[in-house]
Amino acid sequence: MIAYALIFAFACYCAALLFNLYRVVNSPGVTDRVLALDTMAVNAIAMIVLFGIYEGTALFFEASILYAMTGFVATVAFAKFILRGDIIE
Repeated sequence: MIAYALIFAFACYCAALLFNLYRVVNSPGVTDRVLALDTMAVNAIAMIVLFGIYEGTALFFEASILYAMTGFVATVAFAKFILRGDIIE
């Protein structure tokens, strides 16, 4: 039963990634693009965790934590660039 739930979750997160990709390409403003990219990072983290559950190894959980830290720093850098126009002061 858990295998079917994992397959359904993979399908849902793949659909969410496609919708986010559409929003990145066809958005009216830069802030919408940054928000869509951040949501894509969260969905990718969820997919990495799901794959770790599917494979039964803890290595993917560590990879998801590293990807989460990288995604957070990237989002903060994008937001700072939008607000100030410069990342490094």
